[in-house]
Amino acid sequence: MDKFVIHGGTPLSGTVRISGAKNATIALMPATLLASGVSRLHNSPVLRDVTTMTRVLETIGEKIERRDDALVIDSTKIKSFEAPYEHVKKMRASIYVLGPLVARFGKAKVSLPGGCAWGPRPVNLHLEALQRLGADISLDAGYIIAKASRLKGTRISFDISSVGATINIMMAATLAQGTTEIHNAAIEPEVTTVAEYLVTMGAKIEGIGTQSLIIEGVDELHAADHQNIPDRIEAGTFLIAGAITRGDVTITDCEPSHIDALLEKLEDIGCEIKRSSTSITLRAPRELRSVDVSTAVYPGFPTDLQAQWIALMSVAQQTSVVTDTVYFDRFTHIPELNRLGSNIEVTENVAVVRGVERLRGAKVMSTDLRASASLILAGLAAEGETEVLRVYHIDRGYEAIERKLQGLGADIRRVAGEEF
Repeated sequence: MDKFVIHGGTPLSGTVRISGAKNATIALMPATLLASGVSRLHNSPVLRDVTTMTRVLETIGEKIERRDDALVIDSTKIKSFEAPYEHVKKMRASIYVLGPLVARFGKAKVSLPGGCAWGPRPVNLHLEALQRLGADISLDAGYIIAKASRLKGTRISFDISSVGATINIMMAATLAQGTTEIHNAAIEPEVTTVAEYLVTMGAKIEGIGTQSLIIEGVDELHAADHQNIPDRIEAGTFLIAGAITRGDVTITDCEPSHIDALLEKLEDIGCEIKRSSTSITLRAPRELRSVDVSTAVYPGFPTDLQAQWIALMSVAQQTSVVTDTVYFDRFTHIPELNRLGSNIEVTENVAVVRGVERLRGAKVMSTDLRASASLILAGLAAEGETEVLRVYHIDRGYEAIERKLQGLGADIRRVAGEEF
């Protein structure tokens, strides 16, 4: 099993290109199930999660080929309506196939999803909304069984603003009979880009980018091409990498407006930020101010950057408080950061981070995708050698992260190893 070996202490400098958004890609891919034909999804990153979704869709019958940065997806010969446990267990987002399959074919059998080891993220919002659309839902031996002669439009108001449920139900509603209203819809950029793709396929959706979506069902959709958005979490991670190493970093092919909340916090800690329409340059100060953060749904501070921010605050001057209001138990990175010399205490969903003068290299273990990123960032700032084990987590969501960091001057290498 691969690990990263990092020799820290070098300020990062240079330019790095941001890849296409992981969380958008793995939602756009199953959207192709809604229509027969060949679709091209441009700016699709090379990631383990994309590979997992590819396996799920190939099992169903799609043919998927990569051509440069595009995924070419042929959905003309669907042969199955089942997403099996062997693939779905690897990634929770596999449940995205449920809505499209029921909407187009009237049936689906999808394993209850797996994914990261942290935190319960139940799929009840997906299932309850599908039931409101008229689907008959049952659970059998770990599988979701959904049936409907044709879904029927209805009014759905989510108790919680959920990206996954919004996307899944939005896809299903495009082929439902009549009008569907979705209230308290998530407004993350990933939701917006999927909605825009569905419109390109022939869907009728109003209110894109707002918390109220109105979808007029159509009889059929057609295959279409789409340009994916940049990955805002990768963008944020590289900016934090520049800050934690006291570096000077430019990210390109990004969308600055997608990470306004982070940019404001980076300015608050003393970083100089310069923006263009598609790039951001960060110049870090020698001394970082401690700044509190509370995560929130978009456009608030992303929970997917909470771990990276805590790593950054570990080397700030004073004490900061980081509260995760989205996922209360997303703190498995804290014990590992403390192994590197951080001084962090967690009570329920609140981390108190007392800045230290320096971190020191050690052997640490990744527990999930964003925890992995935080440990890499801490290793880049630490004195001496840091080994980050279980890097398969990072490969789920960051395309060639070690090569991109090397391009910024980081001393990081991937090493094959046997440790778990």
